[in-house]
Amino acid sequence: MNLNEPFVITLSREIGSGGHTIGRILAEKLNVRYSDRDIIKNLEKKFGLTADAIEKLKSQKKNWLADFVQFVTPMPSASYLGAGSGADDGTDVEVTTGEIYRAEAEIIRELANEGSCVIAGRSGFHILKDHPNHLRVFITASKAGRVRRVMRKQGLDEAAAVKLVERIDRARELYIRQYTGNNRYDARNYDLVISSDGHTEAQIADIILSYIG
Repeated sequence: MNLNEPFVITLSREIGSGGHTIGRILAEKLNVRYSDRDIIKNLEKKFGLTADAIEKLKSQKKNWLADFVQFVTPMPSASYLGAGSGADDGTDVEVTTGEIYRAEAEIIRELANEGSCVIAGRSGFHILKDHPNHLRVFITASKAGRVRRVMRKQGLDEAAAVKLVERIDRARELYIRQYTGNNRYDARNYDLVISSDGHTEAQIADIILSYIG
């Protein structure tokens, strides 16, 4: 990946691996926009962006997404990059229709076209597989480590944290299989796979930067 040209880093992660925070730190260090599931959902809800609506906007204005993005992804903003939206790794799971997936995919492509960015989750590794300057990263961790992190972040007891981790693991795997035909745990989907066990989020971000360098 060449940092001297527009680039995109897609960050896939397991719940409790710290991937959401790693993505924010990485974007801040690179001074680029960070977009995650909540940003994309906010775009859809705030502006009613469906796949059909996006196609109409594209026919009317070449840089249609730029005006919308400024409302939810200021560029760059330390206060935004440091702000969480609640659950660290997107612990809410929604039923996603094909129409919503197509809209999300179009938004992700347009975010990548707008300039260099870090995009977390939402099948970005697959949606942007043909991007010419794309680094695909997967953040994993041991189940015990992920459960401990979820307990700490969400204030849950161990039994509840285990159930949450298992539920979201299943939901994300089904989502990826349904809409991309891939196994999210297949290392061939990624350029770099990192276990966050024994590392801080900042250390993992630095490992990614070292790999790029």
